[in-house]
Amino acid sequence: MIGYAFCGSFCTFDRSISVLKELVHDYDVLPIMSHNAASTDTRFGKSADFIKKITDICRREPIMTIKDAEPLGPAIPLDALIIAPCTGNTLAKLANGITDTPVTMAAKAHLRQSRPLLISLATNDAMSANLKNISTMLEKKGVFFVPMKQDDCLKKPHSLVSEFEMIPDCLVSALKGKQERPLFI
Repeated sequence: MIGYAFCGSFCTFDRSISVLKELVHDYDVLPIMSHNAASTDTRFGKSADFIKKITDICRREPIMTIKDAEPLGPAIPLDALIIAPCTGNTLAKLANGITDTPVTMAAKAHLRQSRPLLISLATNDAMSANLKNISTMLEKKGVFFVPMKQDDCLKKPHSLVSEFEMIPDCLVSALKGKQERPLFI
């Protein structure tokens, strides 16, 4: 079983959901949502609509509480956990051992089992406040990143967004213990 977690980079949800639709053909997928992803309505859509869409695709409701995410290591082992999108906020929490959302709890519980965590980053501060957190996570065994690039180098010079379409190939590589290269496109 593969865990697939959503954080609050709402502008990337459609891209992430397209990948999720692909993955369910080859994997049993357990969806997970951060508090913000599960409860915030934005100009990109209503949270209830995203929850329904994700539930329909995976044929199960997403994990949306810390309590329900805690067993995702010892009691409910995952072959891999994907966080797509992973916000800068979640990345910073992971890098600093903070466990206060369903996604960070799922990641903590999952990493205790020494299985791959695949991060698909989407953040406006990747090349400023979060650069050190990217570095910290790259040093951790079992943590892999989906290759990323600047999405608008003029208007958002510190922003990086992963190539979501590469998630299926990156998952295969992560399951083999390999990081897809180049990391920055």
